[in-house]
Amino acid sequence: MSEVLLKTLLHALHLELGARMVPFAGYEMPVQYPLGVLKEHLHTRDNAGLFDVSHMGQIRLRGAKAAAALETLVPVDIIDLPVGTQRYALFTNEQGGILDDLMVAKIAEDDLFVVVNAACKEQDLAHLREHLAGACEIEPLFEERALLALQGPRAVDVLARLQPAAASMTFMQFAAMELDGIACFVSRSGYTGEDGYEISVPAGDAERLARRLLAEPEVAPIGLGARDSLRLEAGLCLYGHDMNAELTPVEASLGWAISKARRADGARAGGFPGAERIYAQQREGVPRKRVGLLPQDRMPVREGAEVVDASGTIVGQVCSGGFGPTVNAPVAMAWIDAHLSGLDTELWALVRGKKVPVKVARMPFVPQRYYRG
Repeated sequence: MSEVLLKTLLHALHLELGARMVPFAGYEMPVQYPLGVLKEHLHTRDNAGLFDVSHMGQIRLRGAKAAAALETLVPVDIIDLPVGTQRYALFTNEQGGILDDLMVAKIAEDDLFVVVNAACKEQDLAHLREHLAGACEIEPLFEERALLALQGPRAVDVLARLQPAAASMTFMQFAAMELDGIACFVSRSGYTGEDGYEISVPAGDAERLARRLLAEPEVAPIGLGARDSLRLEAGLCLYGHDMNAELTPVEASLGWAISKARRADGARAGGFPGAERIYAQQREGVPRKRVGLLPQDRMPVREGAEVVDASGTIVGQVCSGGFGPTVNAPVAMAWIDAHLSGLDTELWALVRGKKVPVKVARMPFVPQRYYRG
């Protein structure tokens, strides 16, 4: 029995634009348009690409205790998050594993805007309701709003034509603003390593705003294929691949996401699930960690490939991999035994029975170009 796939509000527009549609996180989504994945990737790096990310889950938390309540579920400073600012966060479980990663923005002191991953949004909503019921109002916006991402160095030029105030925003700032007369929530952020914006738009206005943005000469529609190669070059994790409920933020090389105030020596240490295990790993180290890999020939090394040392012993596994159009070479991320995770360590990935030489490499593979002012 085939799965009944959900459709985003822009489904008809994708078909009109000639998209090739594929199943993704329970939705029928565009993997590429006639331009093709390679050119879509390079267009985003050079100009501006428009992504439909409406399959993501948007949730609003309201109430005087909303920030303090959410802080009990994440190792992140939510209480002191400035109004008009967004922060990357992680839901952890009692073992310190990552249930999902998310973005949290503070609209007002008692009003938070949360974006979670598509495949996790129902479980995340249940998680919030289980733990925060009574502490704040939890309002899912799954049907009420669409989410667009305008990414690339020319994104600021495009959005400034619709709303000049967008140009003065810096990385991770968040604001309510009108775009072409439509009331939107806008953050200067994204999932490509480029400058850009994520735009939450009311459902009834989503197609009109998408068409307005696509009418600008710098903008092309971009599918999931290029979205994946862009985030991989930027060294950004994909939930369920580079992190999961069995792996902690320390193992995922996401220790930077644990806010200073929430660390073992911080002003509000602990108080989130799995804190003691995470702190112990920060003190004592971890047996494995996520690293970047650069294959030393042209053969892409893909997810699931085993990584071995010179003796043939399995020492890791590739969690994301493919061809990086900007670097014009294969790139990958892998879970590697910690003692072999140093830069330039020479290892081998097994691809269809062949040993492909790889080196542990610094991430991101392409310099991030977030606008910090």
